[in-house]
Amino acid sequence: MNTTRASEKQHRAILQSIARRAMIERGLLPDFSPEALAELDKIQAPAAAKGEAVRDLTHLLWASIDNDDSRDLDQLTVAEVMPGGKVNILVAVADVDSIVKKGSALDDHARHNTTSVYTAALIFPMLPEKLSTDLTSLAFQADRLSIVIDMVIGPDGSVRDSQIYRARVRNQAKLAYNSLAAWLEGKGAVPEAVAAVGALDENLRTQDRAAQSLRNLRHVQGALSLETIKAKPIFDGDQLRNLEVDNKNRATDIIEDFMIAANGLTARYLTSRKFPSIRRVVREPKRWDRIVEIAGEHKFRLPAHPDPKALDAFLLKEKAADPLRFPDLSLAVIKLLGAGEYMAERPGDTAPGHFGLAVRDYAHSTAPNRRYPDLITQRLLKAALEGDTWPYRQDELDALAKHCTQEEDAADKVERQVDKSAAALLLESRINERFEAIVTGASDKGTWVRLLQMPVEGKVVKGFGGLDVGDRVRVQLMAIDVERGFIDFKKVGPSRH
Repeated sequence: MNTTRASEKQHRAILQSIARRAMIERGLLPDFSPEALAELDKIQAPAAAKGEAVRDLTHLLWASIDNDDSRDLDQLTVAEVMPGGKVNILVAVADVDSIVKKGSALDDHARHNTTSVYTAALIFPMLPEKLSTDLTSLAFQADRLSIVIDMVIGPDGSVRDSQIYRARVRNQAKLAYNSLAAWLEGKGAVPEAVAAVGALDENLRTQDRAAQSLRNLRHVQGALSLETIKAKPIFDGDQLRNLEVDNKNRATDIIEDFMIAANGLTARYLTSRKFPSIRRVVREPKRWDRIVEIAGEHKFRLPAHPDPKALDAFLLKEKAADPLRFPDLSLAVIKLLGAGEYMAERPGDTAPGHFGLAVRDYAHSTAPNRRYPDLITQRLLKAALEGDTWPYRQDELDALAKHCTQEEDAADKVERQVDKSAAALLLESRINERFEAIVTGASDKGTWVRLLQMPVEGKVVKGFGGLDVGDRVRVQLMAIDVERGFIDFKKVGPSRH
């Protein structure tokens, strides 16, 4: 940068300015329109139940499990032990459609951005916080309308029975991933929010067991054991001090496993009612040959054609052999698998499945405060439940699926750009230092590496010839540009490890 060193200015303000500019450059709306805000002013209370089709389930031990600072709570979970080792799992999803109507100004904004954008210093919510963190959030001790996915899980992790219906629910405990996981894993005390609600501790242990059985069955069927590094900026006031790694744990597994199951059941329910759906798909990897090469470098032979079960066997072997470096291997595999996309499936058609999850039927449906495809799915579900006509034409869904894929990619690029600007702030004083790294991208657009010592990604601008995804290299930091989020390296040799 040619201006005053960024370290002498407020980091948070710098990153907020960069985030707003990145939103605009990517065609995303950082602010709500006057029309949307006028609609918002007229909304003063959460949606009320109408008709006998809405069940009252406020007495159940519902709890939310999310990040420590999350307030846009999209789902609650609860369990009930059944005879024969079966478990009844209920997932309640916030009924956002009851307030945010199709074609409204608020819906127009959500449809344009298609997702909340979570940057290092500023969140751009898909819906105003008055809704997403309050009136349409499954907030603590608040009665809210929801869509419930009710499933019976067998001891082997198979779904034995399921139903979907509308219900009024009440969040009895707002729980955080890290503290809950520490308790479940025997590394910490029972969280106060758990201890304050009678019998919730055993209910959560039942949920944990059911989630593990669902996960085990998915892996038997070929789901991939992937683990990546997600860095969270840590601020001291307005100054950025560090990047902290968010790790998966037993609590994140509960939500992930239940949401995968709920999303699958939602897709199949719509199909059974002869309704269209928007599916989330990850096709068979186009660069399977490179995945085979990487496995070969680790003395593991993969078949010539994509095989998720064989790939998962390789991943499990490497996770056991080198757990510290496993996230770097996972990242290389994820890059080579390719990005997911949304597709509109017509009744009677069969969309591609999700290669990484080993599931054929998968529709995003459990985060309607944060993702527009989930709100679309919710409207389809409610119409199917009520016996109404389709709320969207098929050509509308085709266009929306394409648009959601494009805008999700734009949002990801905004988040990555701000993450890189944050990393550049931390690396300002480390020009010319050398680092161990792994290649995470190699194409005509450039070659990229992630540092092993800290969760930072940058571009190799010198010495990148012959490098490919998954290679280990030693790089030297040449330059940074905080405003543009550029971190430039040159290759100085092979990895020493």
